[in-house]
Amino acid sequence: MTTVQQGSFLTLHYRLAGPAGDVINTFDGPPATLSIGAGELSPAVEQRLLGLEEGCRVQFDLPAGEAFGPRNPDMVQWLARRELDTMGDPDEQYTVGDVVQFPTPDGRGRFAGTVLAVRDDGALRLDFNHPLAGQPVTFEVHLVGVL
Repeated sequence: MTTVQQGSFLTLHYRLAGPAGDVINTFDGPPATLSIGAGELSPAVEQRLLGLEEGCRVQFDLPAGEAFGPRNPDMVQWLARRELDTMGDPDEQYTVGDVVQFPTPDGRGRFAGTVLAVRDDGALRLDFNHPLAGQPVTFEVHLVGVL
């Protein structure tokens, strides 16, 4: 059987969940594809995959903060409405709990923030921490294929 190693290309179903439930779950749809070492999963999660055999299905429980690091209070910030308008649709209405996508400074990628509060002037208080930062994480995986 083929085992996962650095650089392996994987086809898999996986689920990442915290105390409040699933954040990502591919078991109900098509499997995901990713490459170990490409940064598509956190290093702690990738580490759990190394050495696993193709076809296996396992679950790991990672302690609080191990999978996505500790929560960083500096990652919670206010963003003025005028800044939001320059990055997206100026008519967009935001509510608490929305996940807002932003372009990276180089324009090649995206990152997300969760809306924590909306002021009367339209400014948003955003949390840019990973939703599972600082929390215990359950990682379940079914390795469909390993190349």
